[in-house]
Amino acid sequence: MERPTLTLKNNEERRLRAGHLWVFSNEVDTKKTPLTAFTPGQEAVVTASRGRPIGVATVNPGSLISARIMDQDPEVRLDADFFRARLREALAIRSRLYSTPHYRLLFSEGDHVPGLILDRYGDVIVGQLNTAGMDSRKELLLETIVAELAPSTVIWRNDSPTRDFEGLPRVVEVAYGTAPENLEVNEDGALFAVPALGGQKTGWFYDMRENRSRLCRLVGGRTVLDLFAYAGAFSVRAALAGAAAVTSLDSSETACSMAADNAARNGVAERVEVVRADAAAFLEECAAAGRTFDVVSLDPPALVKRKKDLEAGLKVYERLNRLAMDVLAEDGLLLTCSCSQHVDAYELRRAALRAAMARGRRGQILDQGRQGPDHPAHPAMAETDYLKSFLMRLVQQ
Repeated sequence: MERPTLTLKNNEERRLRAGHLWVFSNEVDTKKTPLTAFTPGQEAVVTASRGRPIGVATVNPGSLISARIMDQDPEVRLDADFFRARLREALAIRSRLYSTPHYRLLFSEGDHVPGLILDRYGDVIVGQLNTAGMDSRKELLLETIVAELAPSTVIWRNDSPTRDFEGLPRVVEVAYGTAPENLEVNEDGALFAVPALGGQKTGWFYDMRENRSRLCRLVGGRTVLDLFAYAGAFSVRAALAGAAAVTSLDSSETACSMAADNAARNGVAERVEVVRADAAAFLEECAAAGRTFDVVSLDPPALVKRKKDLEAGLKVYERLNRLAMDVLAEDGLLLTCSCSQHVDAYELRRAALRAAMARGRRGQILDQGRQGPDHPAHPAMAETDYLKSFLMRLVQQ
């Protein structure tokens, strides 16, 4: 069956030739190939203005990103064999990286399957179909997942705001099997549980695992503050690593309940104090009372969701870093993080530096982190290298 062609305007193919996977609507020659002629999710061959093929893509005429390149070979078909090969390729590297099946199995563009995210919780798979291209192939993808992984359950957590931009409804559904009450996570021997059909995103933030592991090497005998702790991943692991006392803080009642349950599950409840509070208000209260911590983890949610909000967002990052430094003990360690795609590592570093200077602290960067290897970055797409972190040692001037 012949596939339609999506033709670009003159010279708009250069970024794609360099490996980028997104075609924006203003790059399409709509006189030659009107976007209105395509149905959401339709497979097409993308060509340069003079007809030279660039690759095969899925198209969404109603989205700002009107096409996403799935493969640079224009002869490729987006059938079961294609997705089976991508899944096996992703599984091969995760199996080498992790000793248990608890990781992000497919990371969208990072694994050359734009729009598809799969997280693995033992024999339970939780996925997101974030584009019309993936959503329209939901049954094909489910068949492939079941055939390749033999899961007990597959859950689609299609409630991401990203789907709004694709004209897709938000919905959570159990696509295969029966959903357990909780998803179980084994992170370097620490055991966690989070609600299978609730919680944030797909349930667990696998992307911070390596950052947590590195910081846990430095917490023995120390007091620790874990801000924006969610289900207590770092809090519990810090206690297991020998921290003297851990304060696990989140503003969500549900998150605090999960953190407390996970601390008890790992036998460290007596050293993990769970606090429900606004992070900034808590830091101000601690500073006023003269309370300090040897180690502070500052990992807020994305504060810059749109490029136009960058300046305002950087001010919030700087303020949070200042407040965290106010409660950091002399010769303390601060892990400062940003998962905002629009904030690059240099900008986060500068925000932390300005905060340190404002608080009369000399800083040393001991480690620079990113998302874990189960969230691979696409080498041509800076957008996929979204998580940044700096582990800083801070002493008084």
